[in-house]
Amino acid sequence: MSPQPAKSTSPAATEPGEYSAEERRFLLELAHRAINAALAGADLDIGPVPDTLRAARGAFTTLTLQGQLRGCVGYVFAVKPLFETVAETAVAAAFNDFRFTPVTAQEAPRLRLEISVLSPLQEIDADDVVVGKHGLVITLGARRGLLLPQVAVEHGWDRKTFLEQTCHKAGLPADAYLEGARIEAFTAEVFGEE
Repeated sequence: MSPQPAKSTSPAATEPGEYSAEERRFLLELAHRAINAALAGADLDIGPVPDTLRAARGAFTTLTLQGQLRGCVGYVFAVKPLFETVAETAVAAAFNDFRFTPVTAQEAPRLRLEISVLSPLQEIDADDVVVGKHGLVITLGARRGLLLPQVAVEHGWDRKTFLEQTCHKAGLPADAYLEGARIEAFTAEVFGEE
């Protein structure tokens, strides 16, 4: 499965979670090193990886430059070890997010990164969606849209608007979530750089 672009422009979150400060720092540094290696056309030297980062997890890497979204790509599903997912999605966000031109060597040192590690998807009723807690995936036929939990908070959306915007992201009518589209939710541990 290929990485999926997503929308996020949130400031770095610092809530406690599953990963320690050292593990978070390792992943953020790995993401920067992966982008720099890709720019140099070099192999990425990952080095020793903490065992806790070897479990397969879905994750998104978000890049901002001077406070503006510069790329965001990730895996919804846990298809690879987390450290590999972060390295791959960082490179994809930098160079393969179709919404942006590829990151340049001049921009790379100024990028700010945010990582969202996803829980498994669970089907959910529209009335049970909690803004600020849940990210959403809405699917109908071959169309699928995803928004990270922080997006609704950043835009001040209520539940209905969040559901409608996720439908819009999928290229579906705003009310598709009421008309048979599948709604799945996930939570995310979000951390990044100031």
